[in-house]
Amino acid sequence: MLDAMSLTHFYFGAPKKQLELGIRPLKEVDRNYEQGGRSFYFFDFDDNILNLLTPIVIFHKHTGEEKSISSRELAAEGQNIGVSGVFKDYELLYCTKTGSFRNFRDFNLDTQDRILRRKSQNFTKDIYEILQLPEDLWKGPSWNYFHYAAFNHRPLAIITARGHDPETIKEGIEILLEEKHIQARPNYLGVFPVTNENVRQELGGLEVTASVAGLKQLAIKRSVQLAFKKYGENPFHRFGMSDDDPKNVELITEAMVELKQTYPDNAFFVINTHEGKCIKKEIFKDHFKETEIQDTDRLQPSLFDL
Repeated sequence: MLDAMSLTHFYFGAPKKQLELGIRPLKEVDRNYEQGGRSFYFFDFDDNILNLLTPIVIFHKHTGEEKSISSRELAAEGQNIGVSGVFKDYELLYCTKTGSFRNFRDFNLDTQDRILRRKSQNFTKDIYEILQLPEDLWKGPSWNYFHYAAFNHRPLAIITARGHDPETIKEGIEILLEEKHIQARPNYLGVFPVTNENVRQELGGLEVTASVAGLKQLAIKRSVQLAFKKYGENPFHRFGMSDDDPKNVELITEAMVELKQTYPDNAFFVINTHEGKCIKKEIFKDHFKETEIQDTDRLQPSLFDL
């Protein structure tokens, strides 16, 4: 396991310190509760809720030598891999078993190993690993908003590039509950690890050319459909998605713009948490309104209210 100093180097500096939630808060009703409206929270996972250490493997073009990089390095340098910069001689390979993202997928387990979850999938082991580190290193920039959404029973969706089974993602989050880092089990609207083959099929994105950002677009639209199906169509519903990857944020914004045209009375937000910042963009039919969310003394920070 990486020590704190190594982790700091791994992430090019310690992540932004989060507001501590040591005092047990009181539950808050939704701002639009009296009108029957709900606030729906959609979250990317890595470097957004948690700063996991799951390595991405890149391969030297000529020697095949493997090199591990972090998800933050991929977000910063992904478009340059194989083209220019420090990773110009490397490439990403997409075999699910031996490729660059093999650690972001499940492997087959026998029944006994499934029962002994602590010995099971990489995702759950990675969560146990980071919880041994100081909280300000493993909490991502949207951690407090995730905590708020779970505690206040807001409907939420996890929309991640990972390829695990959705139940594996839930098992990992269950560890946060068991370890008392969150006080309530999330009110799941859906869990979409978009590179999981079954999830891709459900979203209609099985084409080889479907990008992660494109699949996230499909998952956002599906989540909004599920919200209306479960909670009814109501002009006071609000939807927000937070993600740290600039390319994903760009296409998430496109999806939210499209949804705003379809549902003009509802509110849609995109929260960009790249490099530890938190930029909230509200989507209007003909323009955007951006606000940088600063550190706050508010006990329960909501993505929508700040």
